[in-house]
Amino acid sequence: MSLAQAIVLSPKDNVAVANGRIEAGTVLPGGAAALSAIDSGHKVAIGPIAKGEAVVKYAQAIGRATEDIAPGTHIHSHNLVFESGRMPVVPPSTPAEASAEDRARTFMGYRRADGRAGTRNFVGIIASVNCSTTVCRSIAERANRELLPQYSGIDGFVPIVHDQGCGMSGTGEGMQILHRTLAGYARHPNFGGILMVGLGCEVNQLTLYGQKGIAAGKRHFNIQEAGGSRKSVEKAMDVLREICDEVGNLQREPIPVSEIVVGLQCGGSDGMSGITANPALGAAVDILAASGGTGILSETTEIYGAEHLLASRATSPEVAEKLDGLIKWWEAHVQKHGASIDNNPSPGNKRGGLTTILEKSLGAVAKGGSTPLTAVYHYAEKVTSPGLVFMDTPGYDPVSATGQVAGGANIIVFTTGRGSCFGCHPTPSIKVASNSTLYNAMEEDMDVNCGVIASGDKTIDQMGHEIFNLIVDIASGRKTKSEEFGYGDNEFVPWHLGATL
Repeated sequence: MSLAQAIVLSPKDNVAVANGRIEAGTVLPGGAAALSAIDSGHKVAIGPIAKGEAVVKYAQAIGRATEDIAPGTHIHSHNLVFESGRMPVVPPSTPAEASAEDRARTFMGYRRADGRAGTRNFVGIIASVNCSTTVCRSIAERANRELLPQYSGIDGFVPIVHDQGCGMSGTGEGMQILHRTLAGYARHPNFGGILMVGLGCEVNQLTLYGQKGIAAGKRHFNIQEAGGSRKSVEKAMDVLREICDEVGNLQREPIPVSEIVVGLQCGGSDGMSGITANPALGAAVDILAASGGTGILSETTEIYGAEHLLASRATSPEVAEKLDGLIKWWEAHVQKHGASIDNNPSPGNKRGGLTTILEKSLGAVAKGGSTPLTAVYHYAEKVTSPGLVFMDTPGYDPVSATGQVAGGANIIVFTTGRGSCFGCHPTPSIKVASNSTLYNAMEEDMDVNCGVIASGDKTIDQMGHEIFNLIVDIASGRKTKSEEFGYGDNEFVPWHLGATL
């Protein structure tokens, strides 16, 4: 890979990517001159491409040319479309090895009664239904005002609220997903305790969540039975005081890094995301996986066209087949709703240089590094396998991250090229910028600048180690910038499947 004005990612590629703005006349790799100005992150042909021929980036087809393209021509939506077949897999590089020092590292976390490791000590107030949302928010606001100053060991009181729980079938996939998601949050190791609040007449009854480990004893009630909204807040405060007495003075203790579970996210991607931030995160995941930890790759609609690269790294045929089954489900799902997976790149993605879902996906899978794929999970399923795993989620960031957290992610790392703003209580979210322009413009939101890779100041491996070290620091209690600003209370968005009745 060149670090010149135009980056060629593979000898098999017939395009280069502008590393900063390229002016007309600039000599490109291969000797041709740019025929027009090319914005940063956008593609330019470095050889002739015939109409109907594959446009190749990352040694993979990202679409086909809709016209004859001369060397030096800007390639984007005006001359490139989605349709193109998969190309043979180029074997990935050997995953980064964790040093003996990395494998022996610990972070300062919270050991829970069930043995799992938390990176934060929040208390959750979980709504079973949209109808109890306002009461749950009122409870959290009052607890943060009155109780939090008394218990320095608690990070905050978090309302987990949503727009589901009634007007839906009590059986079927939609209800299963909602129940799995809420149960995953209720047992999440970043919650020292939880209170569940329902209305009383909803489809998603509190009794579905059992009495042990999730909503035990008095730690769930219905507003109707409590006598109304204000009385429910008063009742909740009594319960929360008991929880605070139990967990308000907990101390962090050394825990092996093998118990860190990282949800891998990208949003507001640009043409540099797959060149800088995503590969750097992938290098960090390789180190974490080699140390016994777990990385959860998701966003099924954003690995579309690159799933064969992941399948080639599967540890068993069953894992590869399960991933292929998810792709087939999504193809049928979007067709049923009159949509196309290729409408996924957003206007912002396209302004940043991305053209097709194939191109976006090939950059997105780089977040998974080069380590083998050990397991595939359905949305919000509890993740138990170490190493790199995949969870089926939509590409919409809040929905995807919600599934990962429900599955047990105790850290989120979120790459962006355009400037996505995000937080995810109870799990801290590290923001990684793909380019220095974004980092400098939104430094108050970005924790890491991977633009230094494009400038040649640091390598992907160096940034991978920096991100790994930051993951350990954040797991130990250091706040992310999104936490400092106050993000996290509004990003709980369970995947909504099924009819609204």
